[in-house]
Amino acid sequence: MITKVPRRARVLLPIAALVVTGCTVLSAILPSPPPPTTATVELRDLEGKIVGNATLTQMSDGVRLVLDARGLPAGGKAVHFHDAGRCEPPFSSAGGHFNPERKRHGLLNPDGPHAGDLANIRIGADGAGRLETMNYRVSLDPGTSSLFDTDGTALVIHAGPDDFSTDPTGNSGAPIACGVLSRTKTNGDEVGGPEGPRTRP
Repeated sequence: MITKVPRRARVLLPIAALVVTGCTVLSAILPSPPPPTTATVELRDLEGKIVGNATLTQMSDGVRLVLDARGLPAGGKAVHFHDAGRCEPPFSSAGGHFNPERKRHGLLNPDGPHAGDLANIRIGADGAGRLETMNYRVSLDPGTSSLFDTDGTALVIHAGPDDFSTDPTGNSGAPIACGVLSRTKTNGDEVGGPEGPRTRP
């Protein structure tokens, strides 16, 4: 028994095949959107011991930070991006907070905040803590707010919590851990830290 295909179906089937073929060709020709820019940080304490790792991901409106810390004293700790990618103990080499717009310190300060101001991390009795946060004032891509300038940027954990208002450091105490941001390739390999100029006002 031979089943006849309706005339309308005989017309539509070749069109459908052309549409599918066209989509396949276009997907092969058009480039895929580039993967987001990412960076990593390995934080060390004043004795050189690794006490944390962080991953930064460029989002459409800012940078997402995920920080895992371990081996630190319990309690709230301030976390900031500092202006220079240098972490020689006692970490004063990292300079002040990343602040290209020259604002006052503090997420609650009406004249702030610094671009490098971040939320506090809570360290438990076991010495571990995790911080997941967004910073909408910085970027991993080129520009005036980029964390990758000629001398790089450091991520610093302080001895105490940030009060989010007192200039210039939020009464957060001395730095106890520091790590330099390193840009990563899409396959996860590090490709270095400082790169590209950052314009300062």
